[in-house]
Amino acid sequence: MVSHGLINRIVVAVLSFIAMVAAVIYGSNYTTRFYLADIAERGQSTLRLSVAGLLGGLSRFQYLPRLLAKDGFVRQILVHPNHPGLAGPANADLKRIADETGAAAVFVMGKNGRVIAASDSRAVQTFFSNTIASRPFFQRAIEGAAGHYFALGSPEGNRGYFFAAPVYSGHDVIGAVAVKVAIETIEKAWTSPTHEILVTDNKGIIFMASRADWRFRSLEPLSDEVQQSIAASRQYAGRAIVALNMQHSKEQHASRLGETVDLVTVSDRSGTSQYLTQTMAMPETGWTVHVLSKTDSARNQATIFTIIAALLMLILVMFFVFLWQRRARLVERIALQREAQDMLEKRVEERTASLNQANIRLVSEVSEREAAEQELRKTQEDLIQAGKLAALGQMSTALSHEFNQPLAAIRSYADNADILLERDRIDEARDNVQRISDLTDRMASISKHLRNFARKPGEQTGTVALKDVVRDTLELLAGKISSAQVDVDVSIEPEDLFVSAGHVRLQQVLVNLTANAIDAMQEVPRPRLEIHASRAAEDDWVQIVVRDVGPGVSDDVIEQVFDPFYTTKDVGQGLGLGLSISFNIIKDFGGMLRVANHADGGAVFTVTLRQADSTDDALSGNPSDGDGTEAPGAEAGIGEGIAAE
Repeated sequence: MVSHGLINRIVVAVLSFIAMVAAVIYGSNYTTRFYLADIAERGQSTLRLSVAGLLGGLSRFQYLPRLLAKDGFVRQILVHPNHPGLAGPANADLKRIADETGAAAVFVMGKNGRVIAASDSRAVQTFFSNTIASRPFFQRAIEGAAGHYFALGSPEGNRGYFFAAPVYSGHDVIGAVAVKVAIETIEKAWTSPTHEILVTDNKGIIFMASRADWRFRSLEPLSDEVQQSIAASRQYAGRAIVALNMQHSKEQHASRLGETVDLVTVSDRSGTSQYLTQTMAMPETGWTVHVLSKTDSARNQATIFTIIAALLMLILVMFFVFLWQRRARLVERIALQREAQDMLEKRVEERTASLNQANIRLVSEVSEREAAEQELRKTQEDLIQAGKLAALGQMSTALSHEFNQPLAAIRSYADNADILLERDRIDEARDNVQRISDLTDRMASISKHLRNFARKPGEQTGTVALKDVVRDTLELLAGKISSAQVDVDVSIEPEDLFVSAGHVRLQQVLVNLTANAIDAMQEVPRPRLEIHASRAAEDDWVQIVVRDVGPGVSDDVIEQVFDPFYTTKDVGQGLGLGLSISFNIIKDFGGMLRVANHADGGAVFTVTLRQADSTDDALSGNPSDGDGTEAPGAEAGIGEGIAAE
């Protein structure tokens, strides 16, 4: 048996559906009429503007034929049509008048309709060979009245509106003057995506339209008599006039202006469209101007409005249904509340026991997490300590690496000094002692620079003479170069080339690159070292190129060559820090250190530094490294092949 509540719900649903359907139908009709009335109001404004523009465009030429008919040269050319000296000047005057007034053409016709002179000198011969005696505007002018007429120009077929006036000699009409007005310029202003504008003559033929495919079509099918009349007058140059596929709707709407507007449907190659049509007659010309406004936007807006209204009504109905259902559910809940209360008490007891167990598990988990956090803190402290030890080890390795060969050089100079003293060569021994002193000074400078490798140096760089740095580098490695029998090719262009750097640190880089190049050529029969310095292609930069003729750098090594502790040498011959330190020194100078393989074999290291002006605090005479500490003389060295990696 169907319950009373279910019957109520069905009744409410049916009534709601009927109300919503009625609202949709009424709302759709009302909003459609409303938006169509709005389109009609805008179309009426467009219609008035179009008629005013059309009349304005034509009226400024209306009186021009009458003025020209009174001109002496026009009468003269008509009285003497075959005079050879009159045609040329007459054509020129007519062209000047056409250019000044903006007329498409101005021409003078004899009484028989033969064109005697025209503004377009290229078309004069064409006019001479044609007669327009059958045109109505000419016939009215010959009869002594002002004529006006729309027709296609002959023979080009250009559309135009003709004004004509008779030319008198005494009381007799001896010819006519006509002015052709091009209507294409007027049509160009009619382009619009929301409406179409067209003009029809007294026979309903469209001769002006914003759409080119509607021109020379009729609004209604023409009778045979009308077709024959049009063909006889050659008004449309023999074109066949076909009716536009236009169907009038039975639906009519009253606009806000109080007029009744029609709806028409036009079918053509572009498809089928519905328009709201409005017309206005032009008694002056016998034309009718039509504005066809597209109804798509009105119907789309009406549809959107109707959908929104339906949705709002649906939401309202659903809201009332929701309230009704809520009240029904409230009654049901009150009935079930007593039963649920007993069940609730039982569940509370069960939940209490479950919560107690969960609380015990939670306490255990909290204890475990506290222990895990303590273990994590201890692990973090161990990692920090390990990081400190690793940094300390790296610094110790760097210091050992940088001081190893200078100490060997000091030992070598000390042994040489001892031998020289035994041979009583005091001056040479003193020179070796001086070299030992210079090397100790240089080691102190290196120690200071090594402290800066862990952070970016804050001291300012200065101007360094590149030739002095290269000279000191080669002198420092003279023994290594000699023992390896390396041919050295040095080229600095120009010779007085200065860079922005520090003398000692730049020398460290060149010593390292040069020593590495010598070591790379141990297996080469004729080792050769090239050091070239020149201005780079970019302005204000200098490139220093160090090239050897060894085996080069393999592809799998070239991307790691500047990494710390990476070396390809045998154990005990290098720590893998030289190129990494050199890279950071050049980076501190604001430059760049790159490596590549030469096409003819061997490795090429390129140092790019900013060029400096020789007038700036040059370091060549009293070299320092930008920190106020003087470097030793040019003969002093860092030790053969500082960290030659």
